Amino acid sequence: MSGDALLTRDQAKALADRVLTFSTADETRVNIASTWSGNTRFADSSITTSGGSADVSVTVTVTLGKRRASASTNVLDDDSLKRTVERALTLARLSPEDPELMPELGPQTYPTINAFVDRTADLDPEVRNAAAKRAIESATDAGKAAGRVFTAGYLEANARAVAVATSKGLFAYHRATDGNFSMTSRTPDGTGSGWGSAGARDWGKVDPSGIGRIAAQKAVASRNPQPIEPGPYVAILEPQAATDLVSLINRSLSARAADEGRSPFAKPGGGNRIGEKVVDERLTLYSDPADATLLGDPFDDQGFPRRRIVWIEKGVLKNLIYSRFWAQKQNAMPTGEDAFAGGLALTGGTKSTEEIIAGCERGILVTHFFYIRYLEPRTALYTGLTRDGVFLVEKGKITRALKNFRWNESPLLMLNRLDEVGRPEPTAPGYMMPALRIRDFIFTAVTDAV
Repeated sequence: MSGDALLTRDQAKALADRVLTFSTADETRVNIASTWSGNTRFADSSITTSGGSADVSVTVTVTLGKRRASASTNVLDDDSLKRTVERALTLARLSPEDPELMPELGPQTYPTINAFVDRTADLDPEVRNAAAKRAIESATDAGKAAGRVFTAGYLEANARAVAVATSKGLFAYHRATDGNFSMTSRTPDGTGSGWGSAGARDWGKVDPSGIGRIAAQKAVASRNPQPIEPGPYVAILEPQAATDLVSLINRSLSARAADEGRSPFAKPGGGNRIGEKVVDERLTLYSDPADATLLGDPFDDQGFPRRRIVWIEKGVLKNLIYSRFWAQKQNAMPTGEDAFAGGLALTGGTKSTEEIIAGCERGILVTHFFYIRYLEPRTALYTGLTRDGVFLVEKGKITRALKNFRWNESPLLMLNRLDEVGRPEPTAPGYMMPALRIRDFIFTAVTDAV
């Protein structure tokens, strides 16, 4: 079974219409998710698990006056759908009134996003196993300097079709695929660890051999890491490490939180900082579901259309995330919920990661981050660990491996201490991020974790 199992547009429309006929609510919304997933996990040069799943789920949201509730099912016969509608109605009657409730949407216009790729949806166990084999062979060859490297990884392909329909005549349908592959290599002495990863809507753009080679090379290079005193250092963040932190800005972009003084975009004395410089003037951060390098979702769960939104332009805050309620209250334009689902790109430079390293007098190169946790919302402060390859750079060259660090940093504050920004590179489906060189990145402690 593969992506062929997804509901077509006509099938999703027929299912939504059937559910709507069962509802007696003032307003009803139907969300349909038809999904397929196939995965392969491997360790020590052997496939350990291979699995797949396909499902169709229906969520019914009903409104009675100012009361709203939802219920879900993946059993699609009439009796089960009717019970789901009745359950939602029962819950709505029991719910408190919501003074901020917005009416369901009527018909909308959406861009056509071609985010579905057949060869990703057709990634069956044989194809996945062959990809894992290529990565393992590449890692084995690249890891010969250590004698042998231990490899483990995970490959997953997903295909989905989502639909939204309302009793007011809205219907939206979208299909998308994504393929993701990650691999970790460890050296026999247990001191070196390396990692590589890639993801794309189109599996053909993922290079398993390259991922295996990078993971093994980093593992070999990171053997016998040495500690250095923690503190502020120049940090070179590879594109994945930049993604790990820059994507966290999403949690701070709520217009309501800013207007109410609860975010780093709150203006002292009231209001928000739209129109003010908030990061280095070289940087532009945007979402655009129609961008061919992003191919995000064209609508949210309410059926609200997503559009191109420039969040930060040449360092200046241009937009915040406005729910429909808060946009109406503030006389602003709504953006839809979880606007980063429209993709995310950070632009501002043209250099490769290698060129950014070459231009560094002394700094710390970070592969990616791990175990990230929120510390303080007003400054968007986070903490976490480095992982799978940390290196000292001196006079433009990697000179030795370092032990991992714990760090405390704000993605917003760090983007005001920018030395250099690279060219955007794909790091995951819907993400384009550059390497970054940051001054005074705060490494707070050394850890023995490999």
